[in-house]
Amino acid sequence: MANLYRHLPSVDAALAALLEDPELALLPRLLLKDLVNDTFEALREDIREGSIEDPAGLKLDVLLPGLRVAVRSGARPHFRRVLNATGVVIHTNLGRSILAPQAMEAVSDACAHYSNLEFALETGERGSRYSHVEPLLCRLTGAEAALVVNNNAAAVMLILDTMAKGREVVVSRGQLVEIGGSFRIPDVMEKSGAILREVGATNRTHLHDYEDAINENTGALMKVHCSNFRVIGFTKEVSASELAALGQKHDLPVIEDLGSGSLFDFGGGALDEPTVQQAVAAGLDVVSFSGDKVLGGPQAGIIVGTKRWIDKIKKNPMNRALRIDKMTLAALEATLRLYLDPLTARRSVPTLKMITATADELKVRARRLKNRLGRDLGDTATVDLVPGVSRVGGGSFPERDLPTTLVTVEPSTKMAADELKARLRDTTPPLIGRIEDDRFCLDPRTLEDKEFQLASAALQQVLNAE
Repeated sequence: MANLYRHLPSVDAALAALLEDPELALLPRLLLKDLVNDTFEALREDIREGSIEDPAGLKLDVLLPGLRVAVRSGARPHFRRVLNATGVVIHTNLGRSILAPQAMEAVSDACAHYSNLEFALETGERGSRYSHVEPLLCRLTGAEAALVVNNNAAAVMLILDTMAKGREVVVSRGQLVEIGGSFRIPDVMEKSGAILREVGATNRTHLHDYEDAINENTGALMKVHCSNFRVIGFTKEVSASELAALGQKHDLPVIEDLGSGSLFDFGGGALDEPTVQQAVAAGLDVVSFSGDKVLGGPQAGIIVGTKRWIDKIKKNPMNRALRIDKMTLAALEATLRLYLDPLTARRSVPTLKMITATADELKVRARRLKNRLGRDLGDTATVDLVPGVSRVGGGSFPERDLPTTLVTVEPSTKMAADELKARLRDTTPPLIGRIEDDRFCLDPRTLEDKEFQLASAALQQVLNAE
């Protein structure tokens, strides 16, 4: 064993050989050295376990190909691009919405150059970062005023802290939702300093339930849109307009957390969800929603409503801790501008384009992907088409199936579907699909045409290695 250890090349010799590769020469020297040391330590472990017995296998020229592979793999960023073939459009674990080209260009400009983030070009004095998006939000929603913070949970907390700290907020028991990561509306409310006052039953809440709960310590009435689940059957909830009228009657502000939120009217049917415009038109004082869900923009918590309340929220000291940065602001403005023409938004915002793709369109694209894979994979796999469904995801339109055509890939070897799925997570870029009926499936709804080649290359990498 000691003799085998002596046959390992020196780290310096390995580094010198690796640096002859122009791509590897660009890596930081310390990172490269750490990766070589890690690989050599794995070799020492193999020697200790008896997996390596021939010293010829420890020569540098023998080790070098595997060493290059290990270094390239280890040098990959931990946070990196993946191919989403799951059919879940707003996939929280995969980064939610992807940005429109116009938004990506705006972010690039914001990063590469100085900007008028808080500088009024008209006067040469300090300006407000909200001025870049507030007029757009008001025009698109019909609200009097608006501001943006870093996510919708922050928006809800800021609203409640401003409007009802130390006072009761009346909410229907059936709307005390939990969003991803175990964050619950009651918990957010508690952190804001507001006091939760539950009314009604899980499945039915009436207008008189809200009115009966109003007392001298009531600070606001609140409606939470159940965007991530459905209550069906014997149900009753109070409409936004009814709640707004009750608030006016008792001189109490009415808040709605729309959750996903949408500025796009999907035309009813399976995708019938209230829009932000409808919530504002109903007379609600303050409405909040996410920027990176159905809107298809960057992560943000957007707050719109009456000037009276929005001005107070802007002055809350907590607002500075929750404000958005220049990159988010640039992406949001560019995304909102697309919504000035609904047809342009549908065509240009990837999230809307994926959600509204028709079954016929997806069947054509699935056939194109199948033909590509059939040609590239050859006899290493059987590729077929089956009908399936996609989901909007991100807590939006729960239990609403979107018809699609899935492309199935079954390896010619005995590799199981779950093993193929696992191995594809280690390709560059990783290909993330799903399994149905023990077959690995790709959904073209969330896989762009220009990504078909990358998906094929990932499958070839795994299947050829097998």
